[in-house]
Amino acid sequence: MRLRSLHLQDFRNLSEVALEPSPRLTVLLGDNGQGKTNLLEAVYLLATLRPLRASRLGELVRFGAARALASAEALVAGGQRTLAVEVFPGGRTATLDGKPVERLDSYLDGLAAVCFSPDDLLLVKGGPDARRRFLDRAAFNRWPAVLGEAREYVRALRARNAALRAGAGAVEESFRGPLVQSGARLLRRRRDVMLELEPRLGAAFAEISGPGAPRAEIAYRASGGIDLDGDEAALAGRLAEALEARLPRDLERGYTTCGPHMDDVLLAVGGRAARVYGSQGQQRAYVLSLRIAEVENLRAVLPRPPLLLLDDVSSELDPAKNAYLLAYVASLPAQAFLTSTDRRLIEPAAGAETRFYRVAAGSVSPLLS
Repeated sequence: MRLRSLHLQDFRNLSEVALEPSPRLTVLLGDNGQGKTNLLEAVYLLATLRPLRASRLGELVRFGAARALASAEALVAGGQRTLAVEVFPGGRTATLDGKPVERLDSYLDGLAAVCFSPDDLLLVKGGPDARRRFLDRAAFNRWPAVLGEAREYVRALRARNAALRAGAGAVEESFRGPLVQSGARLLRRRRDVMLELEPRLGAAFAEISGPGAPRAEIAYRASGGIDLDGDEAALAGRLAEALEARLPRDLERGYTTCGPHMDDVLLAVGGRAARVYGSQGQQRAYVLSLRIAEVENLRAVLPRPPLLLLDDVSSELDPAKNAYLLAYVASLPAQAFLTSTDRRLIEPAAGAETRFYRVAAGSVSPLLS
């Protein structure tokens, strides 16, 4: 995927933006709080139909405006397409070549974006929510149908939880089937993408850390002790058994205590938890390696490399890791958007095709390279 033009209207603090990105590297420079990350979020929304940071879509609409619009001319596997997403309080609509999208996977086919952010450290230091979200987004980039499948699971989970809160043990059984089927599918997706990422994670971590570095490892910890071996039917059977065994506890607590929404992902360095035992340098190398593993995995399966979004990551890395990341980005035949408060930090990645833009108070203007 490659964007040839980008237009934004009333997107967060960006009232009106029109720019032509570089086919390789587009650099957004400016002080903090001016709108650089907002522009990245618009690009991410166009590529994934999901917000990068917002917990609610309504947060993407500029204060006082009725709606936000992001649109782009993009080169994808099928040629040039016009992508557009309109966001309004309570929802969003997507169009492809001016026509409403009936099936999300038809819009998302061939689109993918990977974002590097200072918040990535929460993958190691934070709770399991961030790690589950990382796996789900990696799986979604890999298989666009995951977006709809995850929504099916959330709907089934809400229905079961509502029955549990009502104390309807017998009625709850009618909600278990949809929950089991959608939950098993989500477990299989997470397992499969994790197995694809694992060797690439190890290779990237070894290259970043140098000779003698411990091995970076990743493992899935399913709630209820569910074994992830086997096909989807086997996973569904084990999940159904776990839900049955926990029904008394779930009725007492009023919510479902096992399933994909309660799982965790173990991140380890040298066989020990990176959160507890990893140094600051190892933790940063680990999250950088995770993102590189995701990019390399997508490069292996997509006809075009994914879009790369780098949100002020150079300021969070030591000089050696920053140099490695910039050299990696410069070596990829991919389009990248990079934000920074200091042009000097990203000069090593700049090439003849690099385009620089200044972002100030929600306005975006070109700079001489």
